[in-house]
Amino acid sequence: MPKIIIRLILLLVLWPMSAHAAATTYQVQKVYDGDTILLNNGQKVRFLGINTPEVAGRGKPAQSGGEQAKHWLQRLEQQTVSLETDVEVQDKYGRQLAYVYSADQRFINLELVKAGLASVSIFPPNLKHTAALLAAQQSAEQARLGIWADPTYAPLAYGDINPDNSQGWKRITGQITVIKHNHKNTYLQFSPQVAVQIAHQYADLFPDWQSYLGKTIEARGWLHKSGHRYTILLRHPGEIKLLQP
Repeated sequence: MPKIIIRLILLLVLWPMSAHAAATTYQVQKVYDGDTILLNNGQKVRFLGINTPEVAGRGKPAQSGGEQAKHWLQRLEQQTVSLETDVEVQDKYGRQLAYVYSADQRFINLELVKAGLASVSIFPPNLKHTAALLAAQQSAEQARLGIWADPTYAPLAYGDINPDNSQGWKRITGQITVIKHNHKNTYLQFSPQVAVQIAHQYADLFPDWQSYLGKTIEARGWLHKSGHRYTILLRHPGEIKLLQP
């Protein structure tokens, strides 16, 4: 192989690592929960691509697994980290959005998912590491690590949804029987009362809607109640698991 080609290959392989090595570093002053930290420059950072259960605060009880995720992340306190951004730099609360790397170049967002302490939470257009995060989640789920062995987050059949279990992040299962559209959203209906809701702005990320019709799926996201109807809001096909091809 010509030497010039070998050099080009080495450059492409080593460039991402050298880019991180040269990145600005910060010290972690505080860990708020499993996916939010405070840096020594006063900036709050929300980890991109993942979500961990909430810890207790502001009159709200802790969610199952929240304290475990926070405790795991507290190993970063007073440690040096570097940040990698995606398309969006801040969220609506003014927090910096980032992929976080430890001093020894461990990808912390990914490590939390691999340990079963976080689920993948996809917010387009921030898709830089979506494939790696989803693969790590699949491995953690298969190994029944963390939240994937917690009865709190066990799959819930759409017919079993009621006002007492309709809060927060859920795994809703059932067969898609009808597909409907309006001027803002597409609805993959389990029933007239329960549906997956996908805004049209994310439609290009999904396969043809008809590919879901008649399929049994597990939809993963935040469940919302409006009157007697429930919708689970999704933004990416990675939040849908086909249970019956």
